[in-house]
Amino acid sequence: MNSSWILLSIAILAEVVATSALKVSDGFTRPLPSAVTAIGYGLAFYLLALALKTIPVGIAYAVWSGAGIVAIALIGYFVFGQALDAAALAGIGLILAGVLVLNVFSGSGGH
Repeated sequence: MNSSWILLSIAILAEVVATSALKVSDGFTRPLPSAVTAIGYGLAFYLLALALKTIPVGIAYAVWSGAGIVAIALIGYFVFGQALDAAALAGIGLILAGVLVLNVFSGSGGH
């Protein structure tokens, strides 16, 4: 895995942490989660910008959004007790399949 993909992975992690903190910031009324949200999104977009120097934007954004959606849905379920019905699980499965196809079978990503 080259450094751009590592940067993208860390960017996704930062975005997931920021989004989770956004949920507990209670509308930006809690200072610590609000700060984690702002810092996390700033770091996420900075690292995404660095990754985009070598990863095509369409591929990077597909991986970014797909991985982020799956991670946040799972955090919502396990941490925040939010329900996932069969349709949501099917959709998450399709998103995961798409990210896997891009990373394993596509030559467009430059990895």
